[in-house]
Formats: sequence, structure tokens, C-alpha cells
Amino acid sequence: MKKLVFIFIIVLAASCTTLDVYEKSKTFPTQTWSNKDSANFKFEIADTNSFYNFYLVLRHQEKYPYKNIWLSLNVISPKDTSNFNREFALADNTKWLGSTIDDITDHRIIFNPQPVKLKKGTYNFTLKQIMREDPLPFILSAGIRVQKVQQ
Repeated sequence: MKKLVFIFIIVLAASCTTLDVYEKSKTFPTQTWSNKDSANFKFEIADTNSFYNFYLVLRHQEKYPYKNIWLSLNVISPKDTSNFNREFALADNTKWLGSTIDDITDHRIIFNPQPVKLKKGTYNFTLKQIMREDPLPFILSAGIRVQKVQQ
């Protein structure tokens, strides 16, 4: 029996190769996100042969009053710096677009139009909410996910 369990664990470990490179979120203990409160993330890229996708990771309560969120993204890469403002849709006219359990909704929203190759080195991401309402209520956490594209 022990041998069977050991073989199962080896097969499971070999088949569960993850494509995730980085995922991290900042939690907002007061469940509000002020535009003065940025979420900062830093990670290293070593594999320059793969393509990557970037995702916004957002968690909010059902009481969040909007169907969208506007964010300012600042990216410092080994070669350059870029800033852009972007709207992310969180709901359509009937439901939240993320995964909802009880009164909490999780979103993983891709924000690059197509997979990209990255340069080797350190990347710094900063997310800030730029909605008109400040602080923004019912936001539990915000973050990013960087994922290798499966080829």
C-alpha cells in the first residue's frame, strides 16, 4: 500500500508542473482602497524564451457598487518604464464576471492583448485605483499574476 501511495505522489508531482511564474496580492484590511494606497510588486524573470501573460487579480465583496474599475499601472522593466490607465470590466448587466463564492468575487483578468516575451531581470509593478470615488469601498485585495504561456 505504501508503494502505491508513493507511486501516486510521484505521478501527481510530475503531472502538476505549474506554469505560474508570479502571483501576489495586497490585502486591504479596511476593505477600502484609497488612491493614495498603491499595490507594489517585484519579481524576477530568468526565462527569456517563453511568452507570458499578465493578469489583474482582484477580490471584492458583492456590495461593490460598480461594474468596472479604473487602474493606473506603472511597469518598470529592465529596459524601460511605462505608465498607462486601464478600465477593467468586472460585471455585465446581469452578473459578476469573476468567480463568486458566497458574497466574495475573485477576478483574474488578462491585460496584455497577446503573450509577450520578457527581458531577463527585475520587474516592478505598481497598481493604483483611479476611480472617482475615493476610497473605493468593498475591495478586499488587488494584485498581479504573471503566467507562462503553454506551448
